[in-house]
Amino acid sequence: MSEEAKKSNYSADSIQALEGMEHVRMRPSMYIGDVGVRGLHHLVYEVVDNSIDEALAGHCDIIEVTINEDNSITTKDNGRGIPVGIHKKEGVSALEVVMTKIGAGGKFDKDSYKVSGGLHGVGVSCVNALSDHLHAIVHKEGKVWEQEYERGKPLYPVKSTGETDFNGTIVTFKPDATIFQQTLEYNYDTLASRMRELAYLNKGIRITLTDKRATDDKGAFISEVFHSEEGLKEFVRFLDASRSPVIGGVVSMEGEKNDIPVEVAMIYNDSYAENLHSYVNNINTHEGGTHLSGFRRGLTSTLKKYAETSGMLDKLKFEIAGDDFREGLTAIVSVKVAEPQFEGQTKTKLGNREVTSAVSQAVSEMLENYLEENPNDAKTIVQKVILAAQARHAAKKAREMVQRKSVMSIGGLPGKLSDCSEQDPALCEVFLVEGDSAGGTAKQGRDRMFQAILPLRGKILNVEKAMHHKVFENEEIKNIFTALGVTIGTEEDSKALNLSKLRYHKIVIMCDADVDGSHISTLILTFFFRYMKELIEAGHIYIAAPPLYLVKKGAKKQYAWNDDQRDIIVREFGENSKIQRYKGLGEMNAEQLWDTTMNPEFRTMRQVTIDNLTEADRIFSMLMGDEVPPRREFIEKNAVYANIDA
Repeated sequence: MSEEAKKSNYSADSIQALEGMEHVRMRPSMYIGDVGVRGLHHLVYEVVDNSIDEALAGHCDIIEVTINEDNSITTKDNGRGIPVGIHKKEGVSALEVVMTKIGAGGKFDKDSYKVSGGLHGVGVSCVNALSDHLHAIVHKEGKVWEQEYERGKPLYPVKSTGETDFNGTIVTFKPDATIFQQTLEYNYDTLASRMRELAYLNKGIRITLTDKRATDDKGAFISEVFHSEEGLKEFVRFLDASRSPVIGGVVSMEGEKNDIPVEVAMIYNDSYAENLHSYVNNINTHEGGTHLSGFRRGLTSTLKKYAETSGMLDKLKFEIAGDDFREGLTAIVSVKVAEPQFEGQTKTKLGNREVTSAVSQAVSEMLENYLEENPNDAKTIVQKVILAAQARHAAKKAREMVQRKSVMSIGGLPGKLSDCSEQDPALCEVFLVEGDSAGGTAKQGRDRMFQAILPLRGKILNVEKAMHHKVFENEEIKNIFTALGVTIGTEEDSKALNLSKLRYHKIVIMCDADVDGSHISTLILTFFFRYMKELIEAGHIYIAAPPLYLVKKGAKKQYAWNDDQRDIIVREFGENSKIQRYKGLGEMNAEQLWDTTMNPEFRTMRQVTIDNLTEADRIFSMLMGDEVPPRREFIEKNAVYANIDA
């Protein structure tokens, strides 16, 4: 058969059917998002989800997660234990079915689990498929049962290996290095953030995280216990630790509306940021959805009704918008839905319509009771809402000035911007460079075809502590807006970001490799997180990594990005090596800056991602807010990683 005939012979035999575990290994990103750092940690969350589901069903209150010395993970719970009897349809132990069949599990049986976080995920079978080795041990009804697997395939049938008076499941797995080629190393802080979150969302559960790769001053393994008796109330206080509250305490409620369990906690602080976090069955729905719509509706209607009745709005000359009621608000909404329907680009937007009215009713009742019982707090909230409305009008005028300036300037671009000649945004990148001096060097060293340079003068405004209209009046921030080509604010949502005219798909923050440079990078990142979060979520924000050292000996020279690299190079070059420490970008000439930091073939750039939205919100407010003690504690804890210049 000719090649042409082969190509046209498209029959049933041409369809490659990949089933179950084989398909997971062939297309892992379809199941866990990616095979990088995020996907690696997602494996842990999937296994822990099974234990959480047992807790939601009322059968488990202790979960232990251990990072072993070889970066394998062990999870242990005191639940009922995965069933081990023979599965009628499959003819093998139910444990083997759960571990080797995609979509198998008790959570699809409404009699076993009313709600389940794992429904959104892919289960322990996917973890098994992507693990080099997995060992499952089940303590159930007086006996210990075991089975081991290699890359998802059982090594032997489920067998009884002893007797026990404990009930629960223990799973140990080692991710497959052929799948996770970027890294196999688990980050303790990333796992701790998720375990802490789960403890707040499921009050009463005790989750222990232990890292056997590191020890404390007393020689004990690094370990933390996460436990909350008050749930979301404690969660809100934790998130708002670095902000100053303006009302007496956390407003909260917990109950069922229309057979949907709803839990809400909120507090007003003296900041200008709106921080709403929503969860469905423990899943962080960072795209929002019907539960968040219900919260906003209940909050706005109840507060507006109270404010109008109180007469405090009588002298206001314009309408109050929904955004005004949420300025300086930190709130968490958590719902449990039996059959959640997810939509959105990353499947983290709740679509169940019945949830809107359930949450709206719950929030209205909660707020009505609180406002009636706390008249002083009620007055404070309404006054804050009025100030927010006045600031919004001022910000709108400031935004209009930005838009007008864009239209009136040449090409709508700031004069300090050295643009590139390429017209396709997907191929273009812009460097936000600290200072005019370094900006001048970058302009000389860049590739003018696809690289643009925007110098920033000094430290930009700390948006964490500034009112919205002050942000839009800031010259450097106006330059960033106009250079990127994005607009902010629509009739429906005054904070919505329009990315349709984004001019560069790579936005690179390039600052000096010293303390001041790190501070400027953090200020810029805070601005992006608070006002252009969509750019981070779309993967457009990067941080350049200029070298710290140049090591020379005779004609030989080599750059180093940290002290360890420097020491290795010095040992290779031998005695009399000369070390130049770069304290700023301006100390490099154009050729050096291109070779080390701007040339796509050799440079190192760190892409900015958000793994945990609530934790990112907390850290930004702590680092850039007014409260010093939490910031000092954070710096002391992380100082071992910092490179402080004298």
